[in-house]
Amino acid sequence: MGRARNGEAIRRERLTAAEVGQLRRLLTEAKASKDLATWRRAHCVLGYIDGQTVIAMAKALDIDRSAITKWFAWYSAEGAEGLRTAPLPGRAPRLSAEQRAEVARVVEAGPPASGFKSGVWTGALVGQWIEQHFGVRYHPQHIPRLLHQLGFSVQRPRKRLARADLEKQAFWLRTQFPGLKKKRAPAAE
Repeated sequence: MGRARNGEAIRRERLTAAEVGQLRRLLTEAKASKDLATWRRAHCVLGYIDGQTVIAMAKALDIDRSAITKWFAWYSAEGAEGLRTAPLPGRAPRLSAEQRAEVARVVEAGPPASGFKSGVWTGALVGQWIEQHFGVRYHPQHIPRLLHQLGFSVQRPRKRLARADLEKQAFWLRTQFPGLKKKRAPAAE
């Protein structure tokens, strides 16, 4: 593919009706899914095909002209799919899918089933178990994030005195507590 002449990066004459239709479908799909980045890219490519200038589109969308030029190159290289927002790759997970499933099963079973004396999982206990079984050490602040990804949420036990009389507490809440609450001052006339 040869280099396009200045000002003619993408010409309508070179595109088939199917390619233009694919761009229009991408535009409506991006609008429906509220993917602003993909919508802007498809909008600029379609606008250019329909005769708008790069300078006018850059001013209207408040973006740099070089971004639009880069989007044209993406479209030329990969077609409409090249304009989609792709997830950033990021680091590969340190635990495999099978290992994560095993962590979920162990957490579901509870700490006593894994040999811990505690009746409640803590982030430190989960991290300790993972390190013992898989040799992977996580930062303590990452353990809750990992558990959340596995479908667990933080649970905090209610604090209740062991020797509390529930009937006396209920009676006190009904009779004495309302008298202790602040009352509204009468409105000044």
